[in-house]
Amino acid sequence: MATTDSIIARADRVLFRNYARFPVALTKGRDCRLYDAEGRAYLDFVAGIAVASLGHCHPKVTVAVQKQAQRLVHVSNLYYTLPQVELAEALVEASFADRAFFCNSGAEANEAAIKMARKAMGPTRFEIITLEGSFHGRTLNTMAATGQDKVKAGFDPLPPGFVHVPFGDVDAVAKAVGPTTAAVMVEPVQGEGGVRLPPPGYLTELRALCDREGILLILDEIQTGVGRLGTLFAYEQDGIVPDAMTLAKGLGNGFPIGALLAREACASALTAGTHGTTFGGGPLASAAALAVLTTLRDDPWVLENTVRMGKRLMDGLSALAAKHPQIRDVRGRGLLIGCELDRPARPLAEACLTQGLLVSLAGSGVIRFSPPLTVRDADVEEALGLFARALERTA
Repeated sequence: MATTDSIIARADRVLFRNYARFPVALTKGRDCRLYDAEGRAYLDFVAGIAVASLGHCHPKVTVAVQKQAQRLVHVSNLYYTLPQVELAEALVEASFADRAFFCNSGAEANEAAIKMARKAMGPTRFEIITLEGSFHGRTLNTMAATGQDKVKAGFDPLPPGFVHVPFGDVDAVAKAVGPTTAAVMVEPVQGEGGVRLPPPGYLTELRALCDREGILLILDEIQTGVGRLGTLFAYEQDGIVPDAMTLAKGLGNGFPIGALLAREACASALTAGTHGTTFGGGPLASAAALAVLTTLRDDPWVLENTVRMGKRLMDGLSALAAKHPQIRDVRGRGLLIGCELDRPARPLAEACLTQGLLVSLAGSGVIRFSPPLTVRDADVEEALGLFARALERTA
């Protein structure tokens, strides 16, 4: 039988070394628990980096994928398929959008949004304003859009056409707008940038600015969308409507899928032959995503639980911060919460692993908590207890 050590040894012989993986080999998951090759259980407050929103192996998603796999797996976008149409209808009905384009990841969704913005605004308006600390993907264009130098190191020259301004400063965005500006692209909450929240009213002011300047507002909701912040989409909490929005992560509950949603005026720019994907919106991925959306629509408990458990986790972490000076700040919304430390965060994340708690890093000094939205009171209390023990061991 394969063991954790043997799996890691085999991986080290054949896989690229582009990930700083934690030393555990996971083989099974159920709801908020994961199990390694030896059968040890872990309380999962990573959820595949905010992906397994309904928990691991959610029965409705599992059954939807099983049934679809028996019916039709792939035909490409040369043809129509019912699951893709049903998913698009569900997303349009639930959002501001008129149309949906499907792909395979968040980076692909942002790539499509960048292309759409340039095409929609014409050849002279091609620049996109993004924020310092942002993260939009690892393709060349989305790296160029990302406001973190460490992501870009070693990949110059990157594509031009992106302007970065300070986080949370609407005046800085206004000053950056010029005759070549096509759009502003922003995360409602910066995930990879350290779980940073903009000041109140920021998105509302950005919307008004984009309207005044005649440019597009694109929301990158890859990490914040599909219920993560307690509403189906984060923009709902600010009372605004974007021109376009990108989704991925939680949309498929682990099945790879990304989406670009847009108003008709933007979507119409991508005519036949201007953009495409072989696998995007395939029957399997669409069936999985439709099961996720249907569950969130039909069971209001999930979003209510996200708000309730998010508050409970925030309160518990804030109480720990009062006892442990290594915690500088606790911040977040819904079940996307960051714990900023006065030191590198990886040793604490490794200590959590030894305690049986999985957490992730959002930047070098921030522990990120993004459990499934189905997490329960007992899970949160257990996680806080395990985190407290890890804090004591790394004090």
